[in-house]
Amino acid sequence: MSEIEKFIEHLQLDGIPLAHLSTRPEDLQKYGRDWSTQNPSHPCCILFPDSIEEIQKMVLGARKYKIPLVPSGGRTGLSGGALAPNGEAIVSLERMNKILEFNPIDATLCCQAGVITQEIQIFAEAQGLCYPVDFAAKGSSQIGGNVATNAGGIKVVRYGLTRNWVAGLRVVTGTGELLELNRSLVKDATGYDLKHLFLGSEGTLGIIAEVTLQLTSLPKSVETLLLGVSDLECIMKLFRLFRNETRLMAFEFFTDLALHLVRKHNGLPDPLPSPCPYYLVVETEGSPRERILSLFEKAMESGWLIDGVISENAAQTRDLWRLREEIGEAIIPKEPYKNDVSVKISRVPDLLREVDTLIRRDYPDFQVVWFGHVGDGNLHINVMKPEALTSSEFQKRCEHVNEKLFQVVEKMGGSISAEHGVGITKRAYLHHTRSQSEIDSMKKIKDVFDPDHILNPGKIFINNKSF
Repeated sequence: MSEIEKFIEHLQLDGIPLAHLSTRPEDLQKYGRDWSTQNPSHPCCILFPDSIEEIQKMVLGARKYKIPLVPSGGRTGLSGGALAPNGEAIVSLERMNKILEFNPIDATLCCQAGVITQEIQIFAEAQGLCYPVDFAAKGSSQIGGNVATNAGGIKVVRYGLTRNWVAGLRVVTGTGELLELNRSLVKDATGYDLKHLFLGSEGTLGIIAEVTLQLTSLPKSVETLLLGVSDLECIMKLFRLFRNETRLMAFEFFTDLALHLVRKHNGLPDPLPSPCPYYLVVETEGSPRERILSLFEKAMESGWLIDGVISENAAQTRDLWRLREEIGEAIIPKEPYKNDVSVKISRVPDLLREVDTLIRRDYPDFQVVWFGHVGDGNLHINVMKPEALTSSEFQKRCEHVNEKLFQVVEKMGGSISAEHGVGITKRAYLHHTRSQSEIDSMKKIKDVFDPDHILNPGKIFINNKSF
């Protein structure tokens, strides 16, 4: 009997229902993949715990039989963080999908890790409150995965990252121990705040089982604009204008090529009568429309805009956001090689110019779709596969692009991964963002919480131990 078979038999004898274990090929295929496409995945089995106690039993069994575990949420990541390339067992949290408690006084919501992000937003809104972390994958991503990658999205400029809204966590470590972190306290000055170690840890330190979220008030008097811009310097002037004169909620950017592809995909009409090199979706809160109109007129008079439109109703707002949020879906047929990087907000034009020049010079047959979150310094770089190249040839050439790209990011003091984590795809480039001392410290932290290295091995950095 193999170690995998012994592990599965052990779990059954330990009271794990047969329905919570699967080796069916269709499940291995479905739950073994995320939205990344560059790396293979070969899970040995899929585990479906429905309680913290079952997670603990699975971790303890994995320690006994040395079976590595890969925590899995909605599998919307782009860095291979939920893949099982070496026969690991996938731990899917989809059965742990209950909202457990809402506290109207504290304005907190406690839920299991497998709750879909959009369901949390809908529940909060029904209570007259808001969970403000928002992104295109909200309809399929799970809150545990959001925490594990410290998800950002389109409103970071106003609300910050997921870490800003996590009030407490319950986590099962690689030893099978349950940690209750922070307990939703607003103030707690009793030593290290371990909660923050698990935010962005990509399942390498523990399996997030329950999350308590801080909610906030619903935004009021929201105005949404789409602006057509001629150059990068004007984008930054517009950012400064709206940031200083309004409560800015979002400041999103995409190029004319991105607009062309997304309109071809979703059939929406051209939002402006004249084409523009760059487009912005800008959203503000709390400013009267007259104020927004005056800022629009000031920008036009200053020569910062080619054209623009202010949404008149909810349907138009939805369509303006579709132009930005559906870009990722629209470019899938082009087999894009994706990167998301970040620099200081003031360096965004420098980064875009330098990387665009690099790719045009060294890879003239590559077409690049740019979009991202100018308001927090995060750009998404999507290289389209030329028809003449095979997928494997294209990936190899893009890996050469990576090294040059990340050298530029390092020179500008930026990050090789702004919001999709390191996973498998970025681990070879981690040194461009983190010093060797930082990497060594992170490995020591992993040794504390996961001494046998059974949790998501080979993610963030190459695993120190093998099985």
